[in-house]
Formats: sequence, structure tokens, C-alpha cells
Amino acid sequence: MPGSGEIYKRKDGKWAFRVKASNGQVVATDGGQGYADKKRASDTLTKLLGGQYDGPVKQVDG
Repeated sequence: MPGSGEIYKRKDGKWAFRVKASNGQVVATDGGQGYADKKRASDTLTKLLGGQYDGPVKQVDG
């Protein structure tokens, strides 16, 4: 079973998302920034899950 995405409204009124692995463990979030509206959070999550963020992976120290 593949992983999944969840969108939710935080206590501060902003929308956020998280990505869960197939075992239910959270493996990615919006980084705590939150979004003013649900559509922006949903659009970003959809792009993330769809592989539209396909830039290079860099190794960095620290």
C-alpha cells in the first residue's frame, strides 16, 4: 500500500499537510509554515505526492 497525504486545519487557523508512509509514520510535513487557505495547502501536497518537485538531491554537511 502506498503512502498518503493529509490536510488539516491547525489550532492557529492555518492549513497544513503531512505525508505518511504506508506504515502510518509521518515522513514529511509543510515544515510548520502553514497556509492561509486550504487550496494552497492541497495544491502543494498534490504536487509533492505527484512528483512535481523533481529538483536535484544534494548532500550537505550538518
